[in-house]
Amino acid sequence: MSAGAFSLPGASMQLIRKAAVAFAAFALAACTATQAPVAEAPPSARVPQIFVAAANPLAAEAGMAVLRRGGSAVDAAVAVQAMLSLVEPQSSGVGGGAFMTYYEASTRKVSVYDGRETAPAGASEGMFLGADGKALSFFDAVVSGRATGVPGAVKMLDLAHREHGALAWRTLFGDAERVAEQGFAISPRLGRFLTGRFPQNSAPDAVAYFTNADGSRMKTGDVLRNPAYAAFLKRLASEGVAALYAGPTAQRIVARTNAAPLGGTMTMADLAAYRPVKREALCGSYRTYLVCTPPPPSSGVGLLQLMALLERTDIAARGPTDPQAWFLFAEASRVMYADRDRYVGDPAFAKVPVAGMLAPAYIGERAKLIGAVAGPAPVAGTPEGAVVAGRDRTLEPMGTSHFIVGDAKGNVVSMTTTVESIFGSGRMVDGFFLNNQMTDFSLQPRDAQGRLSVNAPAPGKRPRSSMTPLILLDGERRFAGALGSAGGNAILPYVAKSLVGAVDWGLPMQDALALPNLVARGESFNGEVTKFSPAILAGLAERGVTLRPGQGEDSGLQGVIVRDGRIDGGYDPRREGRALVEAAPVGR
Repeated sequence: MSAGAFSLPGASMQLIRKAAVAFAAFALAACTATQAPVAEAPPSARVPQIFVAAANPLAAEAGMAVLRRGGSAVDAAVAVQAMLSLVEPQSSGVGGGAFMTYYEASTRKVSVYDGRETAPAGASEGMFLGADGKALSFFDAVVSGRATGVPGAVKMLDLAHREHGALAWRTLFGDAERVAEQGFAISPRLGRFLTGRFPQNSAPDAVAYFTNADGSRMKTGDVLRNPAYAAFLKRLASEGVAALYAGPTAQRIVARTNAAPLGGTMTMADLAAYRPVKREALCGSYRTYLVCTPPPPSSGVGLLQLMALLERTDIAARGPTDPQAWFLFAEASRVMYADRDRYVGDPAFAKVPVAGMLAPAYIGERAKLIGAVAGPAPVAGTPEGAVVAGRDRTLEPMGTSHFIVGDAKGNVVSMTTTVESIFGSGRMVDGFFLNNQMTDFSLQPRDAQGRLSVNAPAPGKRPRSSMTPLILLDGERRFAGALGSAGGNAILPYVAKSLVGAVDWGLPMQDALALPNLVARGESFNGEVTKFSPAILAGLAERGVTLRPGQGEDSGLQGVIVRDGRIDGGYDPRREGRALVEAAPVGR
């Protein structure tokens, strides 16, 4: 395939045109049985393949091992998460939360499993305010007991496994348990974070975990063993989710989160009451694809809005060496963030104007803000259904991990998982870190006018998330690709950049993921300055965009796209990932 060409395997041009017309209005398509029936697909030339793309080789291999023995995509996802919790603890773990977007090949439906953490019942609007009424510093908040929300990833995986698992739950943790017991060499990426200037690195639990017997700080290449985590996994395998949400582990979670400094309010009842939510996917068109993402409290609506704005430009006719393409991307991103930051939150606590934000007429008006030169930061628009809310001050630093799994039957998991910041809150229980997701709320709940932010803390509330694990469908609603990233607030442009690269510019997925990152939000234009050519930087400057280096954790993209009947997979070269693709086992 030429660099500028792109085709949908197995789909005729007639079907593509029909898909483009059907989805051109950017209607909100809930990917469920309530939609119009799917036409029967013609015989396909696709080659059955199994695949795993993850940010760490040990995690990718753990997932592939499950697929090789006939496991489902969800089975493999359980194994991948168990391993990531051990070998990439700075990013995700069983003490955190996740969103899973799931494609079921037999029905061609897309569903979302929401495992986002929830605030304890004792949480309050002012939980991160000091005695002076001002927000605590992030460094103080992030390592506090108040930072941890009720973990959701494990119960979410359990729900998905009960609905889509093929192998017994107890058989999915063996690889992670073995590596935890025997130890693994600390990777360069983990080693780099061990020396970073993060408040969690000074937390007592993290210090103890990453200290050698001789008192020295662990470093890249040292062997890290975690027998406590191995023992926990053994109980999780045999007891199921009760191993985390009840009994001694739950008691230890409550004790650690209630401890000083700034102890929280989590109780055993909070843990027992946690419920994952199965939601309808939020879908919209981009070119000839249907893009399906999680709805709020995820920011999938923001991603869809960004792609709709870009579709109103000529970015597809340009390319990665054209500064105008990157300028259009930056300006569309700023418009999207203005709306996302103002309106997106937990739909159980606030009315999120999803339909209004994606309405074609509204997109058309917002696209007019993309001019010839960058001006002041755009302000939020007023989409239909919007309710006036306070200015948001959520920080959401960079972290998280993403992985993709496809099984022999064509089912696919696209899952973004996180403990939020580096090593979560820095507090550990049974060999795993606890999340600091409560700092994904706006630490300052009200603005200067006293208006409550849509993302202010509240009991039982799920903080807004930028995690947007997506699934692509072709014109026949068959699986056509999957994508997602780590990166906190920057996840949305990371994913959008990769979609533009793979779909509009026809790049191999690996090259699309490797494109330089550019994150434009408000008055800030951040990016990988050294990866852009001098010509692009000069062209951006002529258009009023001065790009500056970003900060925090880089992107952690994983992506696959179907090309000519085969999986074209890639992983973010900024991390240590792998994209494994094999022929499906015979008879599976």
